Amino acid sequence: MKGIILAGGAGTRLYPNTIAVSKQLLPIYDKPLIYYPLSMLLLAKIRDVLVISTPRDINDYKTLLGDGSRIGINISYAVQDKPRGLADAFILGADFIGNDNVCLVLGDNVFYGATMSQVLADAKNKIVDGGATIFGYPVKNPREFGVVEFNEAKKVISIEEKPKQPKSNYAVPGLYFYDNNVVEIAKNVKPSARGEIEITSVNNAYLEQGLLNVTLMGRGMTWFDTGSPKGMHKASGFVKTVQEMQGFYISCIEEIAWRKKFIDDAQLIKIGKELEMTDYGKYILSLLEE
Repeated sequence: MKGIILAGGAGTRLYPNTIAVSKQLLPIYDKPLIYYPLSMLLLAKIRDVLVISTPRDINDYKTLLGDGSRIGINISYAVQDKPRGLADAFILGADFIGNDNVCLVLGDNVFYGATMSQVLADAKNKIVDGGATIFGYPVKNPREFGVVEFNEAKKVISIEEKPKQPKSNYAVPGLYFYDNNVVEIAKNVKPSARGEIEITSVNNAYLEQGLLNVTLMGRGMTWFDTGSPKGMHKASGFVKTVQEMQGFYISCIEEIAWRKKFIDDAQLIKIGKELEMTDYGKYILSLLEE
């Protein structure tokens, strides 16, 4: 399976912070925001990753992440010259995806949960024979999100974008698993009124075929949409609190790569020593003392 991180957009809701820098490069407490969606792909054991960003910002991501070999993965890059919708990621990434299935994660979404690895593994397994898997996360303000409605058997009935009368309180966060058909589906999606290729249209195409699964994120799972200053602050506060209280780090990509055996002890030590003047580096080195 391939993985795509969509890290484009102008980030206008975060102005003036994002006038000169991509929002996914801003910090969520002690690490760049893009580390958090990247960690989801690593936890899902996805080692071929495509980062999509703007012409202005793409080189900054290359400077930060390189080719991925530092953490035992392969990272490629593509440019989205202007916002054309989330589903445009599958058109831009068609050659990268090839004949594989694909996971799309939005660059400004932060997820956390003790069982996240199993949740991601289950989502991958659901589409082994085809189809798509999306997630549902309970929110207090469903009118502000895409909302999924499902029956008692947890099969999806409908998906509505920012409905005035939500049919459930489950929002659809920015994490999606698709079979290889998603490329052709995206190519055939008609742009919405705002001129974008909407991810909801892709999901509805799978729904019409009876091939859309939903995995509910309930108690013990946390999701932050960091598209606003308030969202950034909430996510940073959460990460700070958990790390200080429990002692382990959230979305430390080097730790995940090491635990998944993408890199060995020697590479982890090398990375830790490069960063040992920081608490982040000290934490990496402490992992070998377990």
